[in-house]
Amino acid sequence: MEQVIQLINEMSPYLLLGFLIAGIMHAFIPGSFYTRYLSRKTFRSVIYAALLGIPLPLCSCGVIPTAMSLRREGASKGAVVSFLIATPQTGIDSIFATYSIMGLPFALVRPIAALVTAVMGGALVNFGDRSSSADTQEHASQPSPGSKTIAHRIKEALQYGFVEMMADIGKWLVLGLIIAGLITVFVPESMFAAFKDNTLMSMLLVLCISIPMYLCATGSIPIAVALMLKGLTPGAALVLLMAGPASNAASILVINKVLGRKTLCLYLISIICGAIAFGYGIDYLMPREWFAPSIIRTAEGCTHSSPFQWTCTILLTILLLNILRMKLTHSNTCSCEHHHDHCHSTHCSTNVQTLSFTIKGMNCTHCRTNAEKALYSCTGVEHVTIDLQSGNAQVTGHDLDVQAMDEALKSIGFEMHGNTPPSSPAS
Repeated sequence: MEQVIQLINEMSPYLLLGFLIAGIMHAFIPGSFYTRYLSRKTFRSVIYAALLGIPLPLCSCGVIPTAMSLRREGASKGAVVSFLIATPQTGIDSIFATYSIMGLPFALVRPIAALVTAVMGGALVNFGDRSSSADTQEHASQPSPGSKTIAHRIKEALQYGFVEMMADIGKWLVLGLIIAGLITVFVPESMFAAFKDNTLMSMLLVLCISIPMYLCATGSIPIAVALMLKGLTPGAALVLLMAGPASNAASILVINKVLGRKTLCLYLISIICGAIAFGYGIDYLMPREWFAPSIIRTAEGCTHSSPFQWTCTILLTILLLNILRMKLTHSNTCSCEHHHDHCHSTHCSTNVQTLSFTIKGMNCTHCRTNAEKALYSCTGVEHVTIDLQSGNAQVTGHDLDVQAMDEALKSIGFEMHGNTPPSSPAS
């Protein structure tokens, strides 16, 4: 238990810094920046997609609708796959957290491995994709919002970093820490002794567990550290850090449905081969002591947490409790003060059609945001309200086209259920 507490104290300052930088990126970098360079079926677009995806703090569920939205806006299949592989493996928050717990070498290898595997996967998909670029569904992008003041952007950055991102990643981070604690207590020291002379077997075991599982890039860190404390090699730990966040059952199903089975196979081959190659590189080409987690060095040196680390841990705990409070007291409201840029005063009007239905497949605020964008792209839609917890959605507007909205949601991996016919509320 002491090691788990030390783990949290080591991570908390870097997690808070990562959340802050993620919020700044979200508030100050326009979404069009990420789509501008991805439309051509070229090797350059694949590299751009990987480079743009690496610092983005998107989890492996939030990256799915984002990537599918890029596809709808004209990104090539190769660029989409490159983005899908690179983005969930890292993020500015997880890079800082990796450095705090696993050291500088691990913090450098993770984004490099993500870049190489993403470029390899995207290039393979573009090379194997013989279809015409005309098959890409292009939808007009939403008009960019008006200019915002610096104060508004700072507020948006703090809201995104410490509320929305915390809501997405917080539960998985806590779950990862709990699993790390359980591993520390219950997993015997000899568990990985059977694989001591067979690194490939330990990597294959980790792959079998991590590929279908949902693991976020940050939440996987304490699990990897706990397994290393029990004897897992650094290379096999890297396999977990790469394959766990880069894939899960949901992403596999969506990629198969939207991009096709061939693309799915190339996607999985790139992740598996890239993870094993980098895992072997760490275990056999680099000094083992470079990749000893700092928690081990800290334990050996009997170093205690500083007051600053405890302060950051307390602040992180308060932010997580705030998210829990918000979830427990959550309620749907119709308010023109909603933060979405598409909110118009007409949505509170009584002389508009209303459509209610449930959206299946959303797991985080990024999913909800992309579902909103997909619905706003449909003709006649004036306002969208989506409850992430229940999946309930309400759309208001004129001449609403249910089929168009259903297709827009399916194109980014979601499904519409239980839709009701448009109605015109009485004044």
